[in-house]
Amino acid sequence: MKFVFRSLRYRNYRLFFSGQIISLIGTWMQTIAMSWIVYRITSSPLALGVVAFSSQIFNFILGPFMGVFVDRYNRRNILIITQILSMLQAFILFFLVTKGLLVVWEIIVLSMFLGIINSFDVPARHSFVVDIVEKKEDLGNAIALNSFMFNIARLIGPSIAGIIIAFAGEGSCFLINGLSYIAVIIALLIMKIKPKNIKKSEGAILHELKQGLKYAFGSVPIKSILLLTSITSLMGMSYAILMPVFAVHIFGGGPQDYGFLMGAVGVGALLGTIYLASHTSIVSLTKKITVASAVFGASLIIFSLSKNLWFSVLVLTGIGFSMLVQLASSNTVLQTIIDDDKRGRVMSLYTMAFMGVSPFGSLLAGALASRIGAPNTLIIGGASCIFGSYLFARTEHFLKRAVLAARF
Repeated sequence: MKFVFRSLRYRNYRLFFSGQIISLIGTWMQTIAMSWIVYRITSSPLALGVVAFSSQIFNFILGPFMGVFVDRYNRRNILIITQILSMLQAFILFFLVTKGLLVVWEIIVLSMFLGIINSFDVPARHSFVVDIVEKKEDLGNAIALNSFMFNIARLIGPSIAGIIIAFAGEGSCFLINGLSYIAVIIALLIMKIKPKNIKKSEGAILHELKQGLKYAFGSVPIKSILLLTSITSLMGMSYAILMPVFAVHIFGGGPQDYGFLMGAVGVGALLGTIYLASHTSIVSLTKKITVASAVFGASLIIFSLSKNLWFSVLVLTGIGFSMLVQLASSNTVLQTIIDDDKRGRVMSLYTMAFMGVSPFGSLLAGALASRIGAPNTLIIGGASCIFGSYLFARTEHFLKRAVLAARF
């Protein structure tokens, strides 16, 4: 077990891990509360899609530019600012709910605000891991542990949120999320990080952006990961926004059932992180990406056809496991093969593929679910993910070659 958590021997990473896990529990509580309150107000799958679109679209619009920004400036300072602004957004939501003033258009505006913040935060957070893990051979383990804390939070947060919403209302979830940011802000402030010479570029942002795009899309391994991640995000990840529909109309439940379903995804993802953290071979991750994306797609199809709650919970566990293995393996391989001076730009493209494409998937899923139903929507998404796995498998040998050629 010590081997699985070996990256925690670094003080800075321990601080980051402990602060983030508290904050992420609050974030998942807010995510569940936000989806539930939107569906309670509107009873519309399309409204769920619109809100998810508004919160994620800026990762697509601003993501590549933010990668240039992350490569130019201090990553820790960027993260401190983004955490403070995210905390402010949560407290505004709490105030509006408690005063009975929260309506859908305000949710959309505040979701857009958080989306802008995340367009800075996500590439900075991905790139920051390299600054706080001293030995590069532990980088894969640290990325797996990042996924571990994310999915511990995904397991705990929705379960707590479902109970709190049922007994205290959505506002309490927003308050808890706002307070949770204090932990990660303190952790960032007390870290001791060696000063790093950041290469100051005199070139224009657009020139640096063009360099990053040329570097990423001129590489078959990087391009193949970005393409598969985009397909999975567009067609598969939107299953989450349809969970309130399944909880209410397929299984006849309420907020507790919704939290339970999302918690099952967290259990699977948690098992996936433990599985990845116990492995040391980065080369083997290339095959795991292929298999996991195919299993993810097949699991979506099986879930869409299920009418039994407990069987669906089991399938959602598989969805969480395969989704985590695909994304964390992709992240690890990317971080392994890219040049450090382009890390922010490439990771911003990965963020764009993962989170930036997702709003289009959310909007598409919401629109399709309104017309053909949530189960049929997931069948289409699952089949698309399987096809993406097939395309990726055809380039897998290029990826293995790139990993073997990487030098730390």
